[in-house]
Amino acid sequence: MKLARITIQNFRGILTGTLHFPGHAVLVGDNNTGKSTVLEAIDLVLGPERLSRLAVIDEHEFYAGRYVDAESNPVAISVEVVVFDLNQEQLRHFRDHIEWWDEANRCLIDGPPAERTDQDHIFPAIRVGFTGIYDSEEDDFSGKTFFLSPQLENGEFQPFRTFDKRLCGFLFLRTMRTGSRALSLERGSLLDIILRLQERHLQMWEDVLAQLRVLPVAEDPDLGISSILSSVQESVRSFVHSDWADNPHLPEWCLICNVPTAGANQSVRRVCRRQA
Repeated sequence: MKLARITIQNFRGILTGTLHFPGHAVLVGDNNTGKSTVLEAIDLVLGPERLSRLAVIDEHEFYAGRYVDAESNPVAISVEVVVFDLNQEQLRHFRDHIEWWDEANRCLIDGPPAERTDQDHIFPAIRVGFTGIYDSEEDDFSGKTFFLSPQLENGEFQPFRTFDKRLCGFLFLRTMRTGSRALSLERGSLLDIILRLQERHLQMWEDVLAQLRVLPVAEDPDLGISSILSSVQESVRSFVHSDWADNPHLPEWCLICNVPTAGANQSVRRVCRRQA
């Protein structure tokens, strides 16, 4: 599954905008130019854990902080994505919502003729969206995701649920610039995602440490991390000259001292005294 297009309205620093993505894409730019905003917008639609947050969105997510207009009517955050290159399982599961994406012209086919779908640059696709608004009666913000095709008789759309999102396989790892958050247990961190995929529900920090030491990550093919690392390897090699690109891996890490252990040099291992 590949992301073809995203349209964003009233989200953070983007009033309105549309991005088209090639087969592989890297967002590059200065700070505060919208890179993270685009990724967060994708996560609003495709992120399986996003809607489970206590506050899906808040007043700061709206463009210029405006979540109501001059007449106190709600101003909606709207995100629409088109994804294509569906595998057979996805085609079966999403069969009632299939549209057709013209990759050559970067647009959806609007209506007949049906024979156009036999062309090499035409692909089955699904179009899904997110809408977030302020509810004045509840004095709170809400958001929902849904298929944008077909429209139901009552004018609404069928919900795009957590299972649907997991079948899409979208993964958004939130990291701080230092990278330390990736190896924390904050929601959305790499360790949090791994534990959720393994359906591990840990109550005590000591239990977390004990189970993480023996939890297979890159070595477990069922987890799907190995293929992700291999893909990262190929992508990084195109953009970054780094030894890591030739041997991508998840290092063993001391969750107390926040430094790598096995695979690191001796000076780093000596720093990690509490792990020893």
